[in-house]
Amino acid sequence: MNSTTNPELYWMVLTALMTSLLWAPHILQRIIEMKPYAAFRDPLHDVATQAPWAQRAIRAHTNAFENLIIFGLLVIVIHVLKMGTALTAEAAAVYFFARAAHYVIYVMGIPWLRTPVYFVGLGCQLILAFTALGFL
Repeated sequence: MNSTTNPELYWMVLTALMTSLLWAPHILQRIIEMKPYAAFRDPLHDVATQAPWAQRAIRAHTNAFENLIIFGLLVIVIHVLKMGTALTAEAAAVYFFARAAHYVIYVMGIPWLRTPVYFVGLGCQLILAFTALGFL
C-alpha cells in the first residue's frame, strides 16, 4: 500500500480481488472431473460436481460475493464521508483475513469454526456501519 492509498479502500480492493478468484478451484475441479469439453458445454452447472469440497467452494464463493457488496458499500461510505479512523482501517484489514479464513474453513468442511469466523467478518462490517452512522 502506498502512502496515498486510503487503507479501507486498499483492503476493499484486495477483498474484491480475492473474491473474484475464489471460483477458480471449483471450476478447475469441474474441468478435471468432466473433462474440458463437457465442462464448458455446461455453463449453467446442470451437472453437479461430485467432489463435496468443490460444492462447498462454490457456496463459499457465493457467500463471499454476497458479503463483498455490503463491505464494499460500507467502505465507500466511510471514504466519501471522510470518516476513516484507525479502527475502520483495522476492521477492513481484519475483514479481508476473516473472509480468506472463512473460504478455506468452508471448503475444508469445518462448520464449528466457519460460523465464528463469519461473525468476525460481520463484526468488522458492523464497525464500519456504526462509524458511518456516527455511533463510533
